[in-house]
Amino acid sequence: MNIKNTALSFFLLASVHLFSQETVVNKDVVKVETKLSYLDSIKKTFIKDDLASCVDSLWMKELTNLDLYNNLSDDIKNINIDQIVDYELPTALLKERLAAMDAKSPFNIEYNQGLENIIKSFLKNRKKSFERLMGTSEYYFPLFEEALAKQNVPLEIKYLAIVESALNPKAVSKMGATGLWQFMYQTGKQYGLKIDSYVDERSDPLKASEAAAQYMTNMYKIFGDWDLVLASYNSGPGNVAKAIRRSGGQQNYWNIRKNLPKETQGYVPAFLATMYIYEYHKEHGIVPNRASVKHFATDTIVIKKQMTFKQISDLLDVPVAQLQVLNPSYKLNVIPFYHDENHYLRLPQEKIAVFASNEDQIYAFAQHELDFREKPFQVTKAIVVRDTMNYTTQRITIPKTKYYKVKRGDNLSEIADKYDVAVADIKKWNKLRSNSVSYGKTLKIITDQSIVRTVKKESKVEAVPSEPISESQRVVASEVKVNKEEELASNPERKDIEYVVQKGDNLGNIAHKFGASLADVKKWNNLSNHNIALGATLIVAKNEIVIATDNATSGSFKKKSNIAGISKKESVEYYVKKGDSLFSIAKKYPGVSISDIKKWNDIRGEGIKPGMKLKING
Repeated sequence: MNIKNTALSFFLLASVHLFSQETVVNKDVVKVETKLSYLDSIKKTFIKDDLASCVDSLWMKELTNLDLYNNLSDDIKNINIDQIVDYELPTALLKERLAAMDAKSPFNIEYNQGLENIIKSFLKNRKKSFERLMGTSEYYFPLFEEALAKQNVPLEIKYLAIVESALNPKAVSKMGATGLWQFMYQTGKQYGLKIDSYVDERSDPLKASEAAAQYMTNMYKIFGDWDLVLASYNSGPGNVAKAIRRSGGQQNYWNIRKNLPKETQGYVPAFLATMYIYEYHKEHGIVPNRASVKHFATDTIVIKKQMTFKQISDLLDVPVAQLQVLNPSYKLNVIPFYHDENHYLRLPQEKIAVFASNEDQIYAFAQHELDFREKPFQVTKAIVVRDTMNYTTQRITIPKTKYYKVKRGDNLSEIADKYDVAVADIKKWNKLRSNSVSYGKTLKIITDQSIVRTVKKESKVEAVPSEPISESQRVVASEVKVNKEEELASNPERKDIEYVVQKGDNLGNIAHKFGASLADVKKWNNLSNHNIALGATLIVAKNEIVIATDNATSGSFKKKSNIAGISKKESVEYYVKKGDSLFSIAKKYPGVSISDIKKWNDIRGEGIKPGMKLKING
């Protein structure tokens, strides 16, 4: 026993030393923390809701799928309801079911051979389509029923949205009818639906349903028959009135059907066939798809600052596709902010809780992104940083032109988000009149470019105000001012211009930006190859002469440079290359403006062509 206790004591004593070593080693471990982005730092402060997401992305894809709309539209337009369809549904049983439907509906649901044919055609060819539609309708039908009930319109009218749009709020017909209820532009305006560059309320399920219910009410006051109201919704009240006259004053839809437009002849039968399939889908083995989110699982919140779907998606972890489904009236994936009008964002209920609890941080993030957008014809204040080498460093922002080739599926909103610019700016730079852009088109994008310059401390340095300036002044707007222009003119000081390498730069494009050759840049910086490090400072122009005048009345600055080897009285010839613009050419020659080039070369418009010879004066 003593031997066992002695051995145990020895083991414990030895273990203490081992554990103490491990503790020391662990203390030496350096914990590396990943630097958070601004977005992550905002989200880290969110008060979060632990409820699980109730939305299935596959079902969201189903809601945005247009193939159902296209297929059903073609069926209704082209179906021949007089053609017998071979399908196992006894006529006697069908008559019995239609009579049961008629007993509890204000519509005239009477058996006829045409109605039997279209019901059998849908059952034979469109079973899968109706399974999908029944899943989608779980989301939309409560909306429709509420709007219809408010104006005492028969609730069966909800089936009309299936015939009109296959329950797709983004559906657009060849004639331009838009939304769940397929309103034409003028009719939508007539019934109070707002349509502008950002918003199209014809695609808003709530507002469009209310407008549709109002339309039905107005038409019923005219015709007094719900079948004729449906016909007028499709072809217009004028065509229905003409069909009544041509039929000798008869006012039953089936009696005037032959005198209605061809599309309307199959319209009401398609509506009644849809109603029948919904009523008796179980008897025909139709199993509705599951709807993973219903209308009562969502809510709305007022937006107090313009926001994009991408910003909301990044902040709340909601897919953009889901935001599009829940908010279909926003055409550009942007929720605008007007001072005299509220705009609402619809979200799943648990996301509403997150948004409402963190509004300040969410709007701060939107403002943060807005602050980084390019301001037209402005430069930021020069940031002066003093170093220990008797120099002052200035960092300024100048425009940088990029080009983007439009790919399949692109839209202006996504391209604007990619480059952090406004849609309106892209349209202005590329002279676009609408928000549509064709595949393969090359777009000009102007973004901010940071440039660093260094000068001796003896010079008087002043920050340049952030005021609009002309294009010819952009590059020189934050140059160093000296006390007297005459002193510099009599004893000119030559300076090298330096540039800090940014992400995505290479030696070739840096040389091109400053009008220097690649060989010169390598020589000035003692480079043996083309490799450059991010953040490195490069000399991009040698012996530049800077003359900056302080003109109190115009705020203009003048600059003289020997970068391109031009003396004051010399001129050079420039041959236009592919992709050149007057703006990009003017940037190559400091102190030269677009108006100068147009004046020297007698150019009246903006158009220049590759190979064209331009004269550039010193």
